[in-house]
Amino acid sequence: QVQLVESGGGLVQAGGSLRLSCAASGRTVNTYGMGWFRQAPGKEREFVAAISWSGGNIYYADSMKGRFTISRDNAKKMVYLQMNDLKPEDTAVYLCGAGAGQLSSWTWYTYWGQGTQVTVSS
Repeated sequence: QVQLVESGGGLVQAGGSLRLSCAASGRTVNTYGMGWFRQAPGKEREFVAAISWSGGNIYYADSMKGRFTISRDNAKKMVYLQMNDLKPEDTAVYLCGAGAGQLSSWTWYTYWGQGTQVTVSS
């Protein structure tokens, strides 16, 4: 069993930065790929970024490239999402997931955290 807890969300002005963290627990968590998704009210869950279990493969949604950086520390069982140059359209609940396979698709994820709210004001 894997449990995920996100933190680091909040209210920030456009152009600002936030660093989200995902604390993972469970014996096998380091064997999973990890990803960040986001979901705004009335919208579908959207892929943000993902990283393979080794950290050797990293994927970003096109609109996040150059602004967001995903990383993981397997020793600490942590996954991070550094978000820079935030825009009002980045406002959403950000969720951390653990999965395998096609990490850009939420259907390949087995475990999810409860999410952390990010609000970007204009």
